[in-house]
Amino acid sequence: MVITSHADARAVLADPRHVPPPVRQDGAEGTLAWLRAQVSRFSAGETHARRREALTARLAALDPAALRASAREETARRAGDWRGVPTAVLAAALGVTVPPGVVAAAASGYLSGEDSPGADAAVAALTALADLPSITLLLQAHAAVEGLIENALPHAGSGAGVEAVLQETLRHDPPLKASRRLDPRTGEEVVIDLVAVNRDPEVFADPGRFDASRGPSPHLTFGYGVRPCPAADHALALAAGVLDALTADVTPTDGPIDRVEARGAGEAP
Repeated sequence: MVITSHADARAVLADPRHVPPPVRQDGAEGTLAWLRAQVSRFSAGETHARRREALTARLAALDPAALRASAREETARRAGDWRGVPTAVLAAALGVTVPPGVVAAAASGYLSGEDSPGADAAVAALTALADLPSITLLLQAHAAVEGLIENALPHAGSGAGVEAVLQETLRHDPPLKASRRLDPRTGEEVVIDLVAVNRDPEVFADPGRFDASRGPSPHLTFGYGVRPCPAADHALALAAGVLDALTADVTPTDGPIDRVEARGAGEAP
């Protein structure tokens, strides 16, 4: 079943009985299948709650404003070559050193579950360098944040502010096109078409038009209800930093990515 109604999508996402479809549990340690079985995104119940808590604890030590500044400076240092910047900045903030290309290779089948020798090798390399919460965040930064930046770029020179462009991009052209759950009554897979629900004419006026002047809107790109994205602020900060550099005259620097400082969970952002 495919859901295209905003109201129906909210109802599913708010219902704790609707859980993600199960993933393979028999993958050898260090493979992509094994990784997918270990993360919060594809788990449910107490397991999901425990894994999500580990993610939010890690995120609480990262200041989105500092991430944005570092993403802006690193994009400028690379003379606008922004690919890989969100992952590099986040890795530095997490205290992880990752060889170029490893996260991209591991992320290639992270959402789809498509195994490949390259993805397995990349996952094995990552598990030797970082813990599971950090790996999860890095894979999400690559898959989602880079997609958000790419979709926002055609509108970045429109004269609207970076934040407004990103918010409307999340509604109009989300980097993740669908979210999946299991119907608790039938076991059938429920596919939430995020493009359709974010353009529901019952909720959004003139929904097919990109309009950065809308301001914040009730899009469902970051989820809703019982499983909203825990890193929405951080993702937006990384994307905004890249767009800041691409849409302004920023002087490149020669220094490494070392400007993100961790803060304690009790400190003010």
